[in-house]
Amino acid sequence: VIGATGEQLAPGAVPPHPVLAPSIAPGVGVGGVTAGVGGVAGVSAADVANIMQNPGFANLVQQALRNQLENQVVAQQLAASQQFQLNGSTAAPLPLLLNPAQTLAPIAIAPEPTVLINGTSITLKKATESAHRQFQSGNYAEAEKTCNIVFQVDPENLPTLLLLSAINFQTKNLEKSMHYSLLAIKVNSQCAEAYSNLGNYYKEKGHLAEALENYKTAVKLKPEFIDAYINLAAALVAGGDLEQAVTAYFTALQINPDLYCVRSDLGNLLKAMGRLEEAKVCYLKAIETQPQFAVAWSNLGCVFNSQGEIWLAIHHFEKAVTLDPNFLDAYVNLGNVLKEARIFDRAVSAYLRALNLAGNHAVVHGNLACVYYEQGLIDLAIDTYKKAIELQPQFPDAYCNLANAYKEKGCIAEAEAMYLKALELCPTHADSQNNLANIKREQGKIDDATRLYLKALEIYPEFAAAHSNLASILQQQGKLQDAILHYKEAIRIAPTFADAYSNMGNTLKEMGDSSAAIACYNRAIQINPAFADAHSNLASIHKDAGNMAEAIQSYSTALKLKPDFPDAFCNLAHCLQIICDWTDYEKRIKKLVAIVEEQVGKKRLPSVHPHHSMLYPLSPATRIAIAAKHASLCFDKVHVQMLGKTPLIHADRFSVQNGQRLRIGYVSSDFGNHPTSHLMQSIPGMHNRENVEVFCYALSVNDGTNFRSKLMAESEHFVDLSAIPCNGKAAEKIAQDGIHILINMNGYTKGARNEIFALRPAPIQVMWLGYPSTSGATFMDYIITDAVTTPLQLACAFTEKLAYMPHTFFIGDHAQMLRHLTEKVVVKDKEATERDSCLIMNTANMDPILAKSEIKEQVLDTEVVSGPKKELLRTEVVLPVLEVPTEPIKQMIMTGQMTMNVMEDMNVQNGLGQSQMHHKAATGEEVPNSVLLTSRAQYQLPDDAIVFCNFNQLYKIDPPTLEMWVKILDNVPKSILWLLRFPYQGEEHIRKFCTERGIESSRIVFSNVAAKEEHVRRGQLADVCLDTPLCNGHTTGMDILWTGTPMVTMPLDSLASRVAASQLCALGVPELVAKSRQEYIKIATRLGNDADHLASMRAKVWMARTTSTLFNVKQYCHDMEDLLKQMWKRYEAGLPVDHITNNTETPFGLCPPT
Repeated sequence: VIGATGEQLAPGAVPPHPVLAPSIAPGVGVGGVTAGVGGVAGVSAADVANIMQNPGFANLVQQALRNQLENQVVAQQLAASQQFQLNGSTAAPLPLLLNPAQTLAPIAIAPEPTVLINGTSITLKKATESAHRQFQSGNYAEAEKTCNIVFQVDPENLPTLLLLSAINFQTKNLEKSMHYSLLAIKVNSQCAEAYSNLGNYYKEKGHLAEALENYKTAVKLKPEFIDAYINLAAALVAGGDLEQAVTAYFTALQINPDLYCVRSDLGNLLKAMGRLEEAKVCYLKAIETQPQFAVAWSNLGCVFNSQGEIWLAIHHFEKAVTLDPNFLDAYVNLGNVLKEARIFDRAVSAYLRALNLAGNHAVVHGNLACVYYEQGLIDLAIDTYKKAIELQPQFPDAYCNLANAYKEKGCIAEAEAMYLKALELCPTHADSQNNLANIKREQGKIDDATRLYLKALEIYPEFAAAHSNLASILQQQGKLQDAILHYKEAIRIAPTFADAYSNMGNTLKEMGDSSAAIACYNRAIQINPAFADAHSNLASIHKDAGNMAEAIQSYSTALKLKPDFPDAFCNLAHCLQIICDWTDYEKRIKKLVAIVEEQVGKKRLPSVHPHHSMLYPLSPATRIAIAAKHASLCFDKVHVQMLGKTPLIHADRFSVQNGQRLRIGYVSSDFGNHPTSHLMQSIPGMHNRENVEVFCYALSVNDGTNFRSKLMAESEHFVDLSAIPCNGKAAEKIAQDGIHILINMNGYTKGARNEIFALRPAPIQVMWLGYPSTSGATFMDYIITDAVTTPLQLACAFTEKLAYMPHTFFIGDHAQMLRHLTEKVVVKDKEATERDSCLIMNTANMDPILAKSEIKEQVLDTEVVSGPKKELLRTEVVLPVLEVPTEPIKQMIMTGQMTMNVMEDMNVQNGLGQSQMHHKAATGEEVPNSVLLTSRAQYQLPDDAIVFCNFNQLYKIDPPTLEMWVKILDNVPKSILWLLRFPYQGEEHIRKFCTERGIESSRIVFSNVAAKEEHVRRGQLADVCLDTPLCNGHTTGMDILWTGTPMVTMPLDSLASRVAASQLCALGVPELVAKSRQEYIKIATRLGNDADHLASMRAKVWMARTTSTLFNVKQYCHDMEDLLKQMWKRYEAGLPVDHITNNTETPFGLCPPT
């Protein structure tokens, strides 16, 4: 992304605007030189005319010529009584050399001398007037010719001497200008105008000390000589004495407050000194004095732009060009600020208007090209940059920006060549150093990029964009605090640098400081409301926080401002997916796929995150490419850190042979209250310590939960890597621990530090459990999976080799964590439905209940199609039955009563109050010690309905899935669909979708998200779980199966879509796995309409929970140890990484279509 001066910013940034040069009023130099075009000061031609028009002047001249006697007193009186306007300033009449010893006596006046001009005899007065007119019209040769004729007649004619000085200054005959100034001083040593003109000569020659001395003499001789004060101010500015220059301007304005040009010049000086408010006052006063003064409007626009008031700046520049349609600088400034505001069409118009006034203005061509670049008109931008270079071949900025355009077009070699050409023309061209650094960074040459950024800052320490870009590299390297320091420096230098605010917001977001990040994004938007990237970044943080309405609004704003904005479009699509807003769904998905495939083809960072890629119909190759790009970023992030360092030393290849245990390292940011820990928290403690040595490396701080405490207590070694933020040092720690196999449990989920794995701290590195897809990384060797989840036909979707667990790669700790749900008490009314899912009691200790004498037995039978009893066709399920009064229970539910006594020694707690009474039990950290009551009435579920449920986040539902569910509801008349408000914004869209297809809204029941224990326990109330084929319930699938609720699924071609099938096969109920959408509907419909079949399947699932391997953590650890040993043996034998399938075949019918 290019800035108008050539700088290029970090990706996603909008370039800052260059400082706008103050405009120059016609006839007024920036430094305040006021006499004529080109800055000649002193007595101007206008002064001469005023002197010549003074009544009595001719008489005085004639008297001097006749008698050479003048009365000094009379002359002084004349001077005091008659004042003349010189260029808007007040000046005394020309002092003449008079003889103070003489007294003026009445004499006869001789005729005024005449001269011959172009064959016509005219008086000296008229000749001088003619010379003045010629000077004013720019005809310096004729003016000088006329003055020379007068000079021949009267060599001491002071007005003529001053005019000759001015003429020669204009024509750059500086020595002659000085000569005539000295002659004027010789004629009258008190002539302030001559000293001022002499000061101009010295200033032009670079002799500031002499210039200052003469200007000061001029104002000393004539304290109200405004021109001299202005010239003095200009010389003081040139000498760096800005405060004294301000004083000189103020003095001139005290003499005449209505000098709006001078006041505007003072504003320019104050603006240059950073005193913007004082400058603003000057410009406003100038406008008050002369509302038609376009220059002041333009200069005021510059101040507003510097203060970040972009819209006020635009208004004032537009006012300036309205007042003066030929005001070139104002059009340029207007174009620049419109470009900064990203109002590109109007910026183009302003630049084209400027080019109508000055077609060969190379800088305007360059700025116009910048706008074309921003509009995506890259070829037009390239042509326009070339035009700028043609007009000004020594134009390094144009070469630099042309390089930017080539880079955008993908012509990297041409871009590098142009940057180098710019540096050839100007080795200190900081923009090109900065932009070349960006190319190096994108090429992965982070050290070269860093060196070039530092070089740019060495050339120009106040280079805000280079600070920002260097900060982005530091952020990429994980040096977040250092990055923040450079962003803050960029903002100090350029307070309206919206990009730096936005990028600093990204860093703060990464640091977990969301509120500070939001403040940065809002400030960036305040500076530039049209800053699409900042709107997108703000949307992202809202999205992460679950504020979907705000996220959607900000993404939509970003797209309105920048329609071709892939990141905003893809993230908006994901937000809409999260809330099930399927407006234009097919069109949206088609566009998203096209965007990602184009980005992958151009080797750019895709706008779809790897973890979201499973939600869209992308090819396996595209999904790998998305992940691989993120993996390469991880590698780049640590590359610089390890420069010059020796590679990490791995554990000895034969260390296990020599008696050492296999050292396993689990790495995760989720060792705490997180679904991953809910699944595997018992694994470290259940590993066979004789065979393996277990290390857990935590990437997150201790959250104080029992989950964390359990992992810390049951791991042989628990290392908190959150205390080692440097990835290099973290990797060194793991290598020092001699880890044989390092297990990545994060993938690309929140909190991951894949950079550690990129440094290869272990000889074998494995993906497992926490991330349902490929890493796309060359530094990951295996992914632990199984034959159902990942048939060999899908190996092409992974960069890792497949390593099969014998049953399923998934595991759940439910038997330990939620053991109170191992058994249940089904409460039924004698007169009501026979369904077993309406009112249930659970407790960890059933003995007091089962010991009651009132217990009776009920026997059910069910089919067995797999598992240890497969040879039997049917098996019996024995259920104890206890008669208790149900009316008190109903009253408890209706009134919200927390506890009650059902019968002697049997206290029951309302399950809805679990989180209120026992926090750690509610979160699953502790097993509840009370009897918990769960009923359909608590969730507004009818007792007489078949309840189909799904407790996944709503983003996993897509239109084809909900179409199937609607068909199932239609096929099962007395059925309802039970979903979660996860998030709540999805409810209205799902209800609308279903009602439009004939399903009454009352048949869709939504419940709020609950704490872990209740979330799982209430699943007992459902009859059947309908899984989401797009992305299955993984942890949620384990949760619902633990309650004994059958789950219907349909595997597709991604790992995330096949986990539920693997769980069901491991559970021994593969008949619940559909091979098509039609079969999915058929399986669910039968379960809904066939009560006996449903009861049989529920009994089967209930029994299989404790008899199959699905929830058997001990068996899982044994199987996993065997698999890890096979990996190590291959490494030990020097064999390459390869699939480890143990000849396990995918069950017939569960292979994806080829």
